[in-house]
Amino acid sequence: MPVNIKQLAQEFDKKEIGITQGHRLCPGCGAPITVKFVMMIARHLGYEPVVGLATGCLEVSTTIYPYTAWSVPYIHNAFENVAATMSGVETAYRALKNKGKIPEDKKYAFIAFGGDGGTYDIGLQSLSGMLERGHKVLYVLYDNEGYMNTGNQRSGSTPPGSDTTTAPVGKKLPGKVQLKKNIVEIVAAHENVYAATAALSEPMDFFAKVEKALNFDGPSFLAVLSPCVRFWRVNDDKTVEISKLAVETKYWPLYEVERGVYRVTRKPRQFKPVEEFLKAQGRFRKLLSRPDAKEIIDELQEYVDRRWERLLALEEATKDKPIR
Repeated sequence: MPVNIKQLAQEFDKKEIGITQGHRLCPGCGAPITVKFVMMIARHLGYEPVVGLATGCLEVSTTIYPYTAWSVPYIHNAFENVAATMSGVETAYRALKNKGKIPEDKKYAFIAFGGDGGTYDIGLQSLSGMLERGHKVLYVLYDNEGYMNTGNQRSGSTPPGSDTTTAPVGKKLPGKVQLKKNIVEIVAAHENVYAATAALSEPMDFFAKVEKALNFDGPSFLAVLSPCVRFWRVNDDKTVEISKLAVETKYWPLYEVERGVYRVTRKPRQFKPVEEFLKAQGRFRKLLSRPDAKEIIDELQEYVDRRWERLLALEEATKDKPIR
C-alpha cells in the first residue's frame, strides 16, 4: 500500500526521524530533505537505521564537534570508503544474527549516504565492491553535481557548461566539456541490484523507491538530485522547483532498474526545453552569454532526448526479462 503523506506527517510529528534540527546545512539544501525522506520511510516500515556517511557537505554540517544532528547509530568515514564501511557493518550484523546475539525479528536498515564526489569519483571502487559482493545495503547518493564542500570544484557528475573553480567558463572553454557520468547505468551493470533515480519534487515516487530498495534482497542504490543553492546560484526557496524542472526537461529522468529490468516511473505529458533548466540557475550564466551558447545547449538537448528514447526502448526490451 502506498505511503500516505498525511499519515506520515502525523506519525513523525511526535516521533524522531533520525536526524534533528539545528544542523549547519544551508537553507534550501537538498541533502537534509533527501535524508529525511529516506529515514522516514525506513522507520515507517519498522527498520532501525544504521547510517554511514562519507566526508562531504552532509557530514561536516551535521557533525561539527562536539555536536551531532544524528539520533541513530552513525559512522563517519573517509571520502572514499562509506560503501566498504557499511559492507563490514552489514557483515558483522549477519554474523551476530547467526550466533543468536541479535533477535530474529529485529529489522535493521544499513544506509550509506554519499555526495557525488564520494560516489562518482573517489568512492566508485568501494561502491562497486559492495555491489559485486551483494551486501544488503542501501546506498543513497545526494547529487549536487560538484565538490561543493570544498568550494565548487568539478566532479564526474558536473554537467557541461556549469561554471566551477577547476573548470571555469572562460573565453576559450565553456567550462567542463564532458557529459555527466551516468552513475545509475554503472551501478545497474552489476546486474543483481536495484538502482533508481529520485527527485525531491516527486515525493510519492521517492517514497516508493526507498521502500522497494529497503525490501530488495541485495544491494540497492538511489540517486537523488540534490540542488546546492550556494553553487547552483539559486534562491533557497527554489530547491523543489529546480528539481521539478530537471524532471520536466528530461535532464533528470525518473526510472528504476531491478536486476536489469528497466521501468520509467514518471512520464510527463509534455516536456520543456533543457534550456529552461539552465536559465533558472546562475551557474550557467556565463555559458549563456557565450557566442556558442546555442550550439552547446543544442548538443545537451540532443543528448537528453536520445537518452530518454533509449530509456523507453530499454523499458520495452527488458520487460519481464530479469538478468538474474
